[in-house]
Amino acid sequence: MISGLFVFNAKGDVLISRQYRQDIKRSASDLFRVHVVSATKQQNPCLTIEKHTFYHLRHENLYLVAVGTQNLNTPMVFEFLYRIIALGKSYFGVFNEDAVKNNFTLIYELFDEICDFGFPQTTEADVLKLFIQTEGVRSEKMDASKIAIQATGAVSYRRPDIKYRKNECFVDVVESINLIMSAKGTVLRSDATGQVIMRSYLSGMPECKLGLNDKVQLEKMGKSGKRSNVVELDDVQFHHCVKLGKFDQDRSITFVPPDGEFELMRYRTTDNISLPFKVHAIVNEISQTRVEFQIAIKAQYSSKIHATNVVVKVPTPLNTASAKINVQQGKAKYNGSENAIVWKISSFGGDQELLLTAQAELTTTMSKKQWNKPPISLDFQVVMFTASGVMVRFLKIFEKSSYQSVKWVRYLTKAGSYQIRF
Repeated sequence: MISGLFVFNAKGDVLISRQYRQDIKRSASDLFRVHVVSATKQQNPCLTIEKHTFYHLRHENLYLVAVGTQNLNTPMVFEFLYRIIALGKSYFGVFNEDAVKNNFTLIYELFDEICDFGFPQTTEADVLKLFIQTEGVRSEKMDASKIAIQATGAVSYRRPDIKYRKNECFVDVVESINLIMSAKGTVLRSDATGQVIMRSYLSGMPECKLGLNDKVQLEKMGKSGKRSNVVELDDVQFHHCVKLGKFDQDRSITFVPPDGEFELMRYRTTDNISLPFKVHAIVNEISQTRVEFQIAIKAQYSSKIHATNVVVKVPTPLNTASAKINVQQGKAKYNGSENAIVWKISSFGGDQELLLTAQAELTTTMSKKQWNKPPISLDFQVVMFTASGVMVRFLKIFEKSSYQSVKWVRYLTKAGSYQIRF
C-alpha cells in the first residue's frame, strides 16, 4: 500500500503532496530532499531511509515520488508512477514544473481518483476525463450509468458510443526471424518472434474472438491429429484487453478491442522454422592480394509471393582496396566503411536463385594476422509468409446490433539477425 505521493521540482521544493495513510508525515519529504535531491551522486530509484521506502522517477525537471513503510510490490509502484506521467501528458500535453503549477487543483483531484487509501485505482485518461472536468478539461456529458460502467472497470479503455460508417478490422501478423547457420550448412540457432497487431474501426462495444493454428488449442478441440500445420507458441504475452480466463480454459483469444491500432499479442517459437532464404557461399583466398567470392541465394518460399528490400552484406578483408562485382539481378558495390560487398535486390521472387561473383583486390600488409571471416548477413521483408507457420484460422466479431464487418489479414516476415557463416 502506498502511503503518499510527492512531486518535487529540481531544487527539491515540494509542489504536490498527497498522503493516503497515517503512517507517514509530510516531513518525510525532507528525507528525500536531503538524501536524493541534494546528494552529490545519483541514488537508486528505490531507497529506504529511516523506515521509509522512497520509489522515485525523474521526468523532465520533476521528481515523482511514492512513499511506503511496508513491503510494497516494487514493479507495481513504478508502473503506477509511469501511468501518472502518461496521465499528465494526456491532460496537459507535457508534464513538467510549469504544468504542475498551472494545474494544482486538477492534479489533486486526479490523485484522489487514481489511488484510494494507498491502493491504485483506474489510471485510464479516457475514463477519468468523463467525470473530472476541472481546469478547462472538456468531455461530452454522459449519464451517470455510462460513467459508472466505465469507472468501475468493465471496459476502461473504450467508450461505448463509438460509431463508424464502415466497420473494419485489420490484423497484421508480423514476424522477425533469427538465424545462425554454420559454414557446413548446419542450423545452430533459429527462432521467430511475432506480433499480432490490430487496427480496429468498429462501432459500439464489440467482442472479438481470434483463433490461430495453435497446437494446444487444436488438441483441446480434438483436431490436431488431422492437421500438419499446427504451431507450438512459447512466451505468449497479451494486451490487457484479452480475457485471460477464457484463454486458460480453451486457448481462445477473446477480447473487446481498443479503438484504433494496438498490439494484441506477442509470441516466440523455435520449432519447425521455415527459412525464407538459403545461402551457399564459396570464398577462395587466391593469394595475399586477391580473394574470390561466389554467393548463391535461393528463395525457399512460394513462387506466388515476393520478398522486397533484400540486402545481402558479404564481409571482405580489412585491407580490401577495391572489388569487381557481377550480379544477375539488383545492384552491388563495395562499401569500404563497412568492409563489405552490399548487394541490394528490390524484388526477389519465390523459388528464384540468384548468383553474385566478385574479386576483391587487397593491399599488401606486413601483418600476418588471419582474416576471421565475419558471417554474411541478410535483411529482407516477405509479405504473406510466416517463418513459424502461424495462421489466423478465424476472426469472429459479436456486437448487439449485429452489423456486418469487413476483416483483413496480412502476414509479414522480416529479418532479425539472419547470419550465415562461411
